[in-house]
Amino acid sequence: MLDLRQIRNNPEEVQNRLNLRTANTGVYDLAPILKLDQAQLELESTRTSLQSRSNEIGKLIGQKMQQGATPQSPEITELKTEGNQIKAELSELEPQEREIKAQIEDLLLQLPNLPSTSTPIGKSETDNREIRTWGEEYKNTNPKILPHWEIGEKLGILEFAKAVKISQSRFVNLIGIGAALERALINFMLDSQIAAGYLEVMPPILVNSKSLTGTGQLPKFAEESFKCAEDDLWLTPTAEVPLTNLYRDEILSENQLPILHCAYTPCFRREAGSYGKDTRGLIRLHQFNKVELVKIVHPDTSEVEHQKMVKDASAILEALKLPYRVIELCTGDLGFSAAKCYDLEVWLPSMGKYREISSCSNCTDFQARRANIRFKQAGKKGTQYVHTLNGSGLAVGRTMSAILENYQQPDGRIKVPEVLQPYLKKDEIQPNCP
Repeated sequence: MLDLRQIRNNPEEVQNRLNLRTANTGVYDLAPILKLDQAQLELESTRTSLQSRSNEIGKLIGQKMQQGATPQSPEITELKTEGNQIKAELSELEPQEREIKAQIEDLLLQLPNLPSTSTPIGKSETDNREIRTWGEEYKNTNPKILPHWEIGEKLGILEFAKAVKISQSRFVNLIGIGAALERALINFMLDSQIAAGYLEVMPPILVNSKSLTGTGQLPKFAEESFKCAEDDLWLTPTAEVPLTNLYRDEILSENQLPILHCAYTPCFRREAGSYGKDTRGLIRLHQFNKVELVKIVHPDTSEVEHQKMVKDASAILEALKLPYRVIELCTGDLGFSAAKCYDLEVWLPSMGKYREISSCSNCTDFQARRANIRFKQAGKKGTQYVHTLNGSGLAVGRTMSAILENYQQPDGRIKVPEVLQPYLKKDEIQPNCP
């Protein structure tokens, strides 16, 4: 959530930065918020004046009573009448103020985060900036490479048709060594991130509306998530939601920061608006596994912690010897809650291009305001909002797809990455491998 005071004091600057997110300037219009804010300030001023007069009347009545006036005297009666009128006016103003504040909050919740001043300016993903590439020597150059879904079905480790029977399209059954490879990847990713300093959490995967609102999925992206019909519960779209909301409505001490968490969870997304895209394979499923990284940090350290998070996610790809590149997203391609974001994209030889496997975002104080996560500095009055960061470390299915393609041999076998062999107890995957 954006700071209302910032909008009030610098509306042009805020509007200009919001406009950087889209080619259609004015999509995020601050005028309704500013109008409501002015009305709220006027009501607040009126209420303050009335309360001040009410307090003054109370003192006057006390003084006059001490001077000998009786409760029935005209001057006391007149003051009491005025006091009652003020109370009646105040009782009408209070619900008006609450309603206006609720309207302002509703509008603020629909505004995205402001892009960082260091975020490249652009209109779409074509304006994203490539920062670096890694692992060119590990690219599979076999011209007859099979897409991961074809080799996976040929090996008997991926099964899509029966998943449709069980559920619908965009689901998959992992069979035998396929299921084992998924578990191996999850365990390897968790072990690696724990070694990097993250504390593992196994959170609920059903989350309430406040949690989704806190991280920015609600209200704007309700259609992207799966909701339980009978409860205020949703299937989590990412472990970012429960991990960040562990600290919702809390005041932390400065010496608790930074807080680093990692978690494996299944993730659930409707993928609304993506129909016709990546209809085959593991790239865009309604249910997928992911290891997530979340940091709760001091504002002064968030940029450094962001770079460390990118390094932590990249380390998984490098350990697996999977070619990848790092992309800095432009203002027009930023996620809703992000002020700055780096995507890691893994090489998929069957497509001849890199595909996203992790997004590492610095959300600054945007989520902290929505979730009311603050910290107190020793020796200082008041509190500050923390900065929150999140990133995939990594999306497991997409990692598997990259392994099935980059480690694919001409005879159809799949070599198992060396770091996974202790987990999988195998050095290669063959057809009908148990």
